[in-house]
Amino acid sequence: MEEDRFNSPNTSAVALDVLGHQLQFSQDPNSKHLGTTVWDASMVFVKYLERNCRKGRFSPVKLKGKRVIELGAGCGLAGFGMALLGCDVVSTDQVEVLPLLMRNVERNVSRITQTNHDSGSFGSINVAELDWGNKEHIQAVDPPFDYIIGTDVVYAEHLLDPLMQTIFGLSGPRTTIMLGYEIRSTSVHKQMLEMWKNNFEVKTIPKTKMDSKYQHDSIQLFIMGLKNQAGVPQNPFPSHAEDDGPKHENDEDEEIPEEPAGSIDYNRKGLSELSEIIQKKNRNLNDWEARRVGSVAARLLQNVKIT
Repeated sequence: MEEDRFNSPNTSAVALDVLGHQLQFSQDPNSKHLGTTVWDASMVFVKYLERNCRKGRFSPVKLKGKRVIELGAGCGLAGFGMALLGCDVVSTDQVEVLPLLMRNVERNVSRITQTNHDSGSFGSINVAELDWGNKEHIQAVDPPFDYIIGTDVVYAEHLLDPLMQTIFGLSGPRTTIMLGYEIRSTSVHKQMLEMWKNNFEVKTIPKTKMDSKYQHDSIQLFIMGLKNQAGVPQNPFPSHAEDDGPKHENDEDEEIPEEPAGSIDYNRKGLSELSEIIQKKNRNLNDWEARRVGSVAARLLQNVKIT
């Protein structure tokens, strides 16, 4: 159904309210580069930050001045979520994507500084080229960083090793890694989790911690910390005695239960989801529902062979 596709040739911008600011991101879903599309996982990521920023590890008092690097930034949405909480962000991608990324950064920084809302908590956001595995690019951004973030950066097996090497190069002993993505290949997902668990302490964010609207079974968020050479985790979830600020109930520094990953039958779930949306055909779909129609349909079509 053409009207249900979000990333259509006529869709050149995506608007989203984040932390009281109306942000707008230009995109080009029909370009030859995947980085020119605003992917759903970045929306889930920033809305997760928004939901959990009143207290705990993602409160502005905790994040003010923290150095953040965004990998595979694309249109730049996830980085803005961290910058709005007071972080100094470097958004990176391949050189082909940088013009669009810089345009989005300039436009939204201008919107934030000119708005009537209080923008005093806004940190900063800059753009840099970073090809994964390129040692010169890694050194040029001046590691280590307090946070490494990325959304929808894992979609092919050949990217797993250079992504891992880049994370190592950007990390210090207390770096926290936050990645979110939509599962499109169960085999890549399995390899990714195995690689991550061999090197990181991995926590999966439960759906109960996410925004009630901006979440989906196939989109997962992870918080990770590096293990040291002896294989002992460098705890990215410090005790309250080690961290700044008072202890809060439901603080995000607490143990995050790990959800079973890769256990969903995505074809079955996808068909069920489409069926539910079709039953709503007598009303217009909102933007999020329209995006999910396109994403689920694309996932199902991956397994269809035309003879």
